[in-house]
Formats: sequence, C-alpha cells, structure tokens
Amino acid sequence: MRARACLSPRACTCDCVRACTCARVYAFDREKRRCSKCRVSARILMRRKGGWLDRGSQMTAHLTGRSMPRYFSLITCRLLLISALLFTREADALQVIGGSVTAIQGGTAILPCHVTDISDDLTQITWQRKTRQNPHKNNFITIQPRNGPQFVNGHDDRFKYIGNFNSKNGTLQLSNVTLKDEGSYMCIFTLFPSGNQKIEIPLNLLVPPFTSVMDNLPTLGTEEVLFATCTAAGSKPPAEVRWLTGALGDKVRTTTNSTQYDNGTTTTVSSLFGVPTRKINGHQVQCVISGDSLSTEETLAFTIQVYFSPIEVKISAISEDSFECVTEANPNAKFTWIRSGQYLLESAVKVEGANLQLLSLTSDLNGLYQCEASNAYGSKHGQLYMHVTSGTCRVAWALFLVLLSLNVGAAAWYFYKSGRFQSVLQVETR
Repeated sequence: MRARACLSPRACTCDCVRACTCARVYAFDREKRRCSKCRVSARILMRRKGGWLDRGSQMTAHLTGRSMPRYFSLITCRLLLISALLFTREADALQVIGGSVTAIQGGTAILPCHVTDISDDLTQITWQRKTRQNPHKNNFITIQPRNGPQFVNGHDDRFKYIGNFNSKNGTLQLSNVTLKDEGSYMCIFTLFPSGNQKIEIPLNLLVPPFTSVMDNLPTLGTEEVLFATCTAAGSKPPAEVRWLTGALGDKVRTTTNSTQYDNGTTTTVSSLFGVPTRKINGHQVQCVISGDSLSTEETLAFTIQVYFSPIEVKISAISEDSFECVTEANPNAKFTWIRSGQYLLESAVKVEGANLQLLSLTSDLNGLYQCEASNAYGSKHGQLYMHVTSGTCRVAWALFLVLLSLNVGAAAWYFYKSGRFQSVLQVETR
C-alpha cells in the first residue's frame, strides 16, 4: 500500500493510511474524498527517495514541504511530556531526611541528613552553615567517595562524619557544642542526573543557668529591707525563679526582674524583702529555679539572717569555780575575759570561749571580772566581783551593784563639787 503521512487537513492532497500516532494527524479518506482524524494508533509510514520507511525501525525520517516542522514539533512535545512524567515520578520518590536539632550547651549534637529511594549516583555531600560565629553562609565540609570528609575554611575537630557515603547518609556529629554554633546548617547532595538536593537543619541551643543565692546582710531594724537575691544567670531560654517562704506568709514579699543579652541568654533575679526583726531571723526559705534548659527543678535552701550586735550579756555560774558568759548576737559573738582591766593569767584561770574556770581558790583571785561579747556589729559586756575566803569562793554579782555604786558615787561627787549638795542639806534641815 502506498500512503503518506498527513499532518493537517490542508496537507490532505496525498494518499494516507487510515492510521496515525495521535489525534492531530489526519488521514485521507478515498471514498469520501476528504481528510478525517485517525482513531487507531499505528506507525507513520513516510516516503523517502521513492521507498516507504517504518518509523518504528528508523531513527530519522525525511519529510518535505510544510509537514516537516509540525512533525518534529509533535515529537519534541511528546519527548518533553515523557521526560516531565519521569522526572515527576523521580522527584516524588526522592526524599532528603533532616530535621530541627536541639542540644544542651557543652553536650553533643547530631545533625541528621540522608537521602532515600533514589537510584541516582551520588558524587558529593556538602555541608554549609550560618551561625552566630559565622553569620555568612559558607561551606565548611565536603565529603567525596575517594577523599572522604574534607574541611573547608578551617579545621574543627569537634565535627565528625558519622554517616555512610554509599548509603547516601551525610550525618555529622558536633561535640562540645557552644552558643556560637547555634544557627542554620545546610546539607546538600550532588546527584547525577537529578542535580543538587538539599535540606536545612536548624540547630537550637539550650543553655542552663548559673544559679546562686546572695545574702544582703540586713541589720536589725524596723524598716523593710532586702534580705536576699536568687539569680539564674545566662540561661537560654529564660529560667523561672520563685521563692517558697512557708509560714512567713505576708511577712515577706518578692520581686522578679530579667535582663536579656545580645547572645540570646537571659539573667533572671528574684529578690526577697521583709522587716529585719529578731523574730524573723533564722527562718528557712527556698529558691526554686526551673526552665527548658534544666532537666529537673533546682532548689537552693536559704536561711534568713538578720545581723545585730550582742543584745545583753549575762554571766551565770556553772559550778563553784566555773562561769559562763551568755548573750544573743548574729553572727555569734566572740568572748574576752579580763580582770580589773588586765588580761587573766593562764596559770590562775582557764578560758575556753565563753567559759571561765578558776584553777585554784585563793585570795589572789579576788577582784572584778568582766566578760566582753563582740562581733562585727558591736559589743556588750557583763561584770562580776569575786571574793575568795577560807577556800570558798563568794561571788557578788556586780553587773547591778557595782554599776549602781559607781553611779551613786559619781552623782554625789558631782553635787559636792557644784555646791548643790550643801543647798540640798539646807533645804532638808528647814
């Protein structure tokens, strides 16, 4: 059969077969003397140099006239369509696996990256980063099948390639991670013939706070003062700081302030206020610190300290030859014993802190003894008069009597010298 491929109704002046490859090709109907669309797919027979060629067995065809451009346009469109379908199927199957990573400062971060379901050849894996320390994106590691991992723009021993090139796995391990490493990491697979496939891996850092409680050293008074501050310094994200005050209730109050720094960390300070009385001194409170950067809550115990000098000094007898100096002070007082303005002889007495012991009961020990209690905020003292007779120690408490006699004597002397004493006598005789 002789026929010729017709590409449009206008070209239907030739003989055509009743078969063609697509609906845009027309065949010439001899009976009806007109062109009609083909309904059955078949090979196009083309005439070349007087012979008929089967397109299925010939890679090229010789077409003449107006039909040649449209024929090649048709073939090109079909090839592009087939390529697009194949690429779409390949893209749907290709998947680069990564994901966001969160790490604790000082710990180890795993940056996962691998590609699955692909038959393309992998020629190189490239890692890029944009971090606090390196704000401009740049390559820092390349991995090739022969050379393995190679550092670019400086070596960093903290990075280790733990993936497998043959398995198309580019995973990295970063040890001793710091806040400077926080940022965005890019994993790029160079594939043939697909080209580059990449995924972004954000690295977020958690920074635990440095925690502490500071005593403000309040002294005894009647006005509200700052007792202590609890600090969670340099945390990311910000830590929560609160006080547990127990039975103190409304006798104390708290305030909290935060300061954020350029590196993304925050310092949170909670302050404890109250009136510094002797009653509140010694109460136990707790500062509790919590946050995403801490695996568990951190609790810091604190004892409220109100500082004051010795309030009153009393001397009490422990035994016939031993005495104790007692007072209340914060911090605890140091005690010093003296006799008649002189330090005691070690051969005659024994002193241990607040305690005084007489080593022998002789008249040589007679006299006025004084115990002085002191700390950084002041001092107080107490006195006693000791009289030893016939091996027996008789103690006259002079804290009151001695002071009273001295005061009376001083007052009498004052009146006598000023002449008021005689005027008083004259008034009484009248």
